[in-house]
Amino acid sequence: MNTSGILLFAHGARDPAWATPFEAAAARLKERAGPTRVELAFLEFMSPTIVEAGQRLAEQGCDKVTVVPLFLGAGGHVRKDLPKLLDDLRAQYPQVQWALSPAVGETDLLIQALADSAWSLASGSAA
Repeated sequence: MNTSGILLFAHGARDPAWATPFEAAAARLKERAGPTRVELAFLEFMSPTIVEAGQRLAEQGCDKVTVVPLFLGAGGHVRKDLPKLLDDLRAQYPQVQWALSPAVGETDLLIQALADSAWSLASGSAA
């Protein structure tokens, strides 16, 4: 059986409240994804790690996993740290095809949402 997965990857923080929007995004994605498995992972300070979340997806039978960095830009964590972590996952789970997407902040959709949100906040029309 072919099963796909999406591994959302965020930075992490010491304050648990920081994760709230990422957890909400993961929950919304799970509602939309149907049979596609979804996991949220963090680089540091929070769990699960990307290796732990990747293990969950592999153990659920995913043979293709798209890793989506929930970063506003592709700085050092996305360009340097994440590829090394993906190499670890590839070595541990060679039966899984691990694909890395661009950072969400580099998509036109999020750039427009940021502009819309900034306008809404600045003009006092934020809901």
